[in-house]
Amino acid sequence: MKKYLLIIAGIISLSLGVMGMFLPVLPTTPFLLLTATCFLRSSKRLYDWLLNHRRLGTYIKEFLVHKAISKKIKIVSVSTLWITILFSVIVVKIIAIKILLILIAIAVTAHILHFKTKK
Repeated sequence: MKKYLLIIAGIISLSLGVMGMFLPVLPTTPFLLLTATCFLRSSKRLYDWLLNHRRLGTYIKEFLVHKAISKKIKIVSVSTLWITILFSVIVVKIIAIKILLILIAIAVTAHILHFKTKK
């Protein structure tokens, strides 16, 4: 039963990680790392598939080996985050939500920037 719950959690985490590539508020790396952990503990086949995936595998391996994010990914992530958040702040009318969005953007930016930059 534990194996199947970990596979389901891994699939959900993988879905959130992939969505995080397009939605700047969702962090991609933590979800992909969670997916790798869930798959490692439940299915060697799924774990191997993930690490050998053309896009996701490279992303995970680079992070696991270097504990760093490339400069390009940092720039794209932070830029996309702020463009999206600022657009949302313009559209939203409630001040408390505007403040919350800005605080989230600051926190996510700090989280992304605290990782070493891969050279």
